[in-house]
Amino acid sequence: MINQNKLTISGKRKTAVAKATIYNGTGKVFINNIPKENLDFFKRLIIEEPIEIFKKNGKDFNFDIDINVKGGGSESRIEASRLAIARGIVEFIKDEKIKKDFMDYDKNLLIADTRRKEACKPGDSKARRKRQKSFR
Repeated sequence: MINQNKLTISGKRKTAVAKATIYNGTGKVFINNIPKENLDFFKRLIIEEPIEIFKKNGKDFNFDIDINVKGGGSESRIEASRLAIARGIVEFIKDEKIKKDFMDYDKNLLIADTRRKEACKPGDSKARRKRQKSFR
């Protein structure tokens, strides 16, 4: 069922960019050369979501994923990695049912969230909130 030996795909969130390399292996996931088991509990759960959805279809997770993440904050890095993992699994397996399962679970597994921080307005230090006036 697996068609390729090695595949590189990317995912982005805000300014974080994750590049995932997927290849045949034993089911290990490394983020910046650190095993996913060494992450915080909630971050590990976010990373494992696409993998668990893939396993629910009765398929074996018999390939390794190496992720290199740069830029952004810690949460953006995790979400960019999650996006890269999900996109990589869909591209590596080439199965429409898995793509549909990912989209039914969460659209942001395959489609990047393009929201960014709003720019500051001229003469003010914040995007929305204005300075208080002491007269009136």
